[in-house]
Formats: sequence, C-alpha cells, structure tokens
Amino acid sequence: MAKSGVYEADPTLKSTAELKKELQRIVKAIVEDDDEIELIDKANNTLQALKDTRRQRSSSVRKVSESSTTSCPLEFRCPISKELMRDPVILSTGQTYDRPFIQKWLKAGNRICPKTQQVLSHTILTPNHLIRDMITQWCKNRGVQFPGPVQYPDENGLTEADHDLFLSLLKKMSCTQSEQKEAARTLRSLTKRMPSFRALFGESLDSIPQLLTPLCQTKSQTEIQPDLQEDLITTLLNLSIHDNNKKLVAETPMVIPLLLDALRFGTIQTRTNAAATLFTLSAVDSNKSLIGKSGGLKPLIDLLEEGHPLAMKDVASAIFNLCIQHENKARAVRDGAVRVLLIKIKNRVHVDELLAILAMLSSNQKAVEEMGDLGAVSCLLTLIKETNCARNKENCIAILYTICCYDRTKCKEMREEENKYGTLSQVAQNGTSRAKRKANGILDRLDRTINLTHTA
Repeated sequence: MAKSGVYEADPTLKSTAELKKELQRIVKAIVEDDDEIELIDKANNTLQALKDTRRQRSSSVRKVSESSTTSCPLEFRCPISKELMRDPVILSTGQTYDRPFIQKWLKAGNRICPKTQQVLSHTILTPNHLIRDMITQWCKNRGVQFPGPVQYPDENGLTEADHDLFLSLLKKMSCTQSEQKEAARTLRSLTKRMPSFRALFGESLDSIPQLLTPLCQTKSQTEIQPDLQEDLITTLLNLSIHDNNKKLVAETPMVIPLLLDALRFGTIQTRTNAAATLFTLSAVDSNKSLIGKSGGLKPLIDLLEEGHPLAMKDVASAIFNLCIQHENKARAVRDGAVRVLLIKIKNRVHVDELLAILAMLSSNQKAVEEMGDLGAVSCLLTLIKETNCARNKENCIAILYTICCYDRTKCKEMREEENKYGTLSQVAQNGTSRAKRKANGILDRLDRTINLTHTA
C-alpha cells in the first residue's frame, strides 16, 4: 500500500469509491486474519488517502464557488442551488439542474419541475454535455480549477456511468435475442447486488415496460426462452424488494399477467421466483387486491399442490399474505385451497405455514364446511397430540372451535376424543392464552350439547 504522500502527488489518484472499497477489503481481512499489524497500517494509509482526496475535492469546490459568486453566467448556475453546476443534467421538462440538487428534490417526493412547475412525465436525468463543456471552458479561460463531474456519485452511490449503463441495458431489451439475454443477466446481477440500481427503476414509468419487452413480444409461451424469462422475472423480484417500487411494479399493467404466466409455465426456479415476487408485492394492501382480482391465487394453489420443495415456502408465504384480505379468502376457497392445504398438512408438509393459512381461511363459512367434509377434525386433533409447537396447537384449536360453532355434528367426534385422551382439556390448561380460550369454548359447547341431548 502506498503512503499518503504518494496519493497527493499521483496523477492517477484513486476515486473515493475505490478507496472505500479497498478499505472494506482491508477491514474484512483484519477481522479474519490473526496477523493484522501490517493490515492495520494499510488501513491507516487508506484512511489518510481518503481524507486527502476529500480535502482536495472540497478545496476545488471552494475555488469554483468563490469564482462563481461574482462572474458566473446565469445559465451555468443551478436554479436550485444558485451555484455553478458541476454535473448538469436535463429534466424531462428540458430544464437543466445540478445533479445532486435535483436528485434531492426528486427524492423528497416532488414530481414537478422546480422552475416551470410542470408535472414530470418521468424522472430520468439526462447529462447535459453541452452545458458541462461550456462550464469547463469558462473555468479554463479564467484560470479557475474545475474538478469536473467524471464519475460523480449521486446520493445512492451511482455515477453518471452507472446511469448510462442502466439506460443502455434497457435499450438492449428491444435488440437481438442474444443482446436481450446478456442485458437481462446483467440487470439481474446488478439489482441483486446494488439496492441503488433497484431504485433507478422507480425514476421512470417506462423502465419496467422496457425491461419486460422480450416477454411481451412473444406470441406464445413456447417462444419464450426459459433462461431469459428466469432472468427477467428474477429482476422483477429484486425490484419488488425495494419498498418504493412495490406499487409501481404491481401497477405496471403487464407485470401481474406475466408473473402469472411464469407461475404456470416457467421453469421451477422461475415459478418459485414469480411466487416470491407476488409475496413481496403483497406487502402493500392495494397490491393484495390487484393480485387477487387478476386471478393470482389459482396458479399459486396449483403450484402448492404440485409440492416442489424449492417452491413451497415462497408459495405458502404468498398465499398467506394475500389471504389477509377478506375478498381473497373467498377466492382461495373457490380455487380449491382447503383441499390442497389439508392434504399437505396430513402428509406433514410445511405444517407451520399451511396450518396458519388454514386458520386464516376458517373465518370463511364455505371453507369451514369443506374442512368438516374433508376430515379436518380428526387430522387436527391428531396434530395437537403430535406437535410440541404452541403456535400450531393454537391454530388447530382455533380451527376446531370455528368448526364446532358452524357444525354441531362434528361435536360428537370432538367429545369422543376428549373422553378418550383429554386432548382439549390439556390445551385448556397448558396452551397459549388464545388456545386456552378457544379450548374452553369448545368444552363449554360440548357440555351444552350433552345437556341438550339429555333434556330431549
């Protein structure tokens, strides 16, 4: 590692971002390596170089600012900061601003042009090379040192080159198939590793439609390239992780239909990632309704019934989230969820997750009727005796209580179980507070049923 003095004189000075990455590698090595004395020296040198770089940049900015306050032409000044622009960019209205200041304006949720008050058609910022060259020449003519915006990072850590790469990758989605595949792989990787790249998609309403162009252009599922579909669906998953993207992704017209197609016809990895995408999108209440109305529950339930181990967790999570909404419970019941859930639970497949879904559906009368007809009572009573999980016992007893309330004919089976094993009494004594309440409720109903029988 070079000493700090070398950094000051070196014309190929490392950027702040490079120094930060280098420092991260050294710190990681210090944590993992017993012989850390030399590494600590390297870390100190890198910190000093980072400090020097920051000091030089601040000095350059001060020189430019001092000069600009007196003689800078108005068109070279940012309308927001009133200072000489270092990285001029064009907004959709055609107005030019300094990148960090207009980004701060947009990040605050503003969607109008600060100068013209026009509503923005998109928030992509286009570098204004002409103005930048004019500013550079103006500084040169006056002997003012201008640091220049080369690789100037925004508040998300992205440089102008990153923005240009993003736009070029989206353009490739309308090119040849090989270019589409290469761009899709790159976007999948970038959106997985860099949250800032996920945020870029939220800056324009056109970004997601551009991303999905290859899937929209195909006339049938047989024409879709499986690897391309997987990369694009996985990129959607990565985007949906970003909270600010959830509504934008779900409300982009072609997204939900393409996710449902992927659930039905994709490779198992694509289907799994499509389910995971629906799960993350369903964190927003309005998206729950949108996915439900679009028919999203049926392909999820079908995939659950297939039972592929890779997909089960994501599918169950998506169904659970969607069924929090009342209307989606009815849709899930109509689409056969009760039968599938009971089969899986009887086979002891992902019992924790699926039992939670079944408990949620038990507020739907048709679901309770199906549970009674499909042998849910004996299944749940057996599960209570087998499991050591308090939450599972609670869900089982909650479902049994609902069945008991809706269908008196099932009380006989519960009474026989209680007389033989005392299963309900044990939960009433040792269960969670909710489980105790539900178990005592069942026992009270069973007692009333006996009294009514004797009276008759």
